[in-house]
Amino acid sequence: MKSPLAHQPDVATETGPGPLASFLRFAVLGGGVGLLSSLAVPLLAVSMPWALANAVVTVVSTLLCTELHARFTFARGHGAGWREHWQSAGSATATYLATGIAVWVLHLLQPSPGPLTEQLVYLSASGLAGAGRFLVLRCYVFAPRRSWPEVISPLDVRLRTGLALPPHPAL
Repeated sequence: MKSPLAHQPDVATETGPGPLASFLRFAVLGGGVGLLSSLAVPLLAVSMPWALANAVVTVVSTLLCTELHARFTFARGHGAGWREHWQSAGSATATYLATGIAVWVLHLLQPSPGPLTEQLVYLSASGLAGAGRFLVLRCYVFAPRRSWPEVISPLDVRLRTGLALPPHPAL
């Protein structure tokens, strides 16, 4: 019979899908939103500067992807909280900078690239940044939270083990 005083550790048991399954889900969901985003940026860039269009699409797609990744990619069973959204926004900022710098360098090297060339550069930079983003989300943002190590008092030790404690020197 198990003792009612037996310690039950408060360690997260939520493991989620394995690395390969979550990467495939990340690629499908994130890639799908990324493809839609890559179509939205040039459409918005008709009426505003390209960098602003990229920023607007990045914010909207990050909010959407963070929710999708919380619910499906990493199987959290619920949507993302504020902490996950802010941390995800940090990794999305790096992605935004990578895509923006890649297109900026393209325009430095070729002042008037065609839309196909611009899209290829944008999607390539998005793909590389996305791989890094997956690692950040899997290893940090959506990683199971671990509890602090438990501090065990001498009384806990005595109750759990049945050992007698030496008398306290102050007594």
